Amino acid sequence: MKFKIHRDHFSNGLQQVLNVVGSKATMPILSNVLIEAEGDTISLTTTNLDLGICARIKATVEEEGAVTLPVKRLATIVKELPNSDVSVKASPNNQVKIASGGSNFKIMGISRDEFPALPEFSDDRSFTIEQSTLAGMIKSVSYAQSSDETRYMLNGVFFNFLEPEEGASGRLSLVATDGRRLAKTDHEMEVGEGMSGSLILPAKTVSELVRLLDKGENLKIAFNDRRVAFQIHTKDDSNGFVGDIHLVSKVVEGNYPNYQQVIPKETHQRIKVERELFLQSIHRAALVTTDKSNQVKIQISNNLMELSASSPDFGESHESLAIDYSGPDLQVAFNPQFLMDPLKALTKDELFFELKDEVSPGVFKTLESFLCVIMPVRLT
Repeated sequence: MKFKIHRDHFSNGLQQVLNVVGSKATMPILSNVLIEAEGDTISLTTTNLDLGICARIKATVEEEGAVTLPVKRLATIVKELPNSDVSVKASPNNQVKIASGGSNFKIMGISRDEFPALPEFSDDRSFTIEQSTLAGMIKSVSYAQSSDETRYMLNGVFFNFLEPEEGASGRLSLVATDGRRLAKTDHEMEVGEGMSGSLILPAKTVSELVRLLDKGENLKIAFNDRRVAFQIHTKDDSNGFVGDIHLVSKVVEGNYPNYQQVIPKETHQRIKVERELFLQSIHRAALVTTDKSNQVKIQISNNLMELSASSPDFGESHESLAIDYSGPDLQVAFNPQFLMDPLKALTKDELFFELKDEVSPGVFKTLESFLCVIMPVRLT
């Protein structure tokens, strides 16, 4: 194998596949990137057996072939090379020479024969969606994923593709919950007859997917009962990417809880709030909270919302907001982080905050098919 490549293109490609490799690989080969030179591109592939990624980069290939190299060390070396032109040559014993300007490296690799292939499966269920749309949907719910490994079915985002119902279009619903809050968003899309289905995307894959979703216009999702694949379109621009980036992941096996029963059927009071203003007020009010006293109280009265917090070790805070409200007085308390997370994730400035009483959940809603249910904390 022998090829020449632009240093920045090589570095960009390695950065895209680097995160999949864990710090404690179970086998040496899983710390390596598979480099395959063919035609006028090289492909870079990494996997941890649960998650795999492959990206193609333009290059001048003189001899086709393949080898695997330690990806983290390789990425560091390529990033520091002095010239933009890089020559890479692999010998039959898997030793690889890398040259750029006055810099020369020899790195020992491992044969491609030991590298586990990324799985392939049919497109029994496949869908196309805009990258920006999916990125926005994931960001609006992913903060609500659980990090409790004992509740593994909640360690990810639930994707639910729903066929059209009478009077409604097909749609994709994304849901995340940790038991104390739940976020849900919907997007209308074409879901053909017999194509409905669902999957739980693991948290690690969720973060990788969000990182990749700025390369082009669309992506394709295909899945079965055990795995999901994302074919992410890339523009052939100055970054050197060619074709699509492929991300393949295991899904979280099991049935996602019935989240519909968590969503309140009715909330008595609805308040229109300005997202940014509300976020800033909660943030300031929470500055005095501690781990022992981690709550912000919300008092609602005629055309007024008051936010307050206190801790014995630090002090007190108080914020006032003018609102359009003429209902009964209400007082409720929430974990301030749970209030701020959806406010930070949304982009629309207009949203509604729905409340019932001090023991019922609070609900954020927008006009664009988003809601976030937040359980209150006991007033102290």
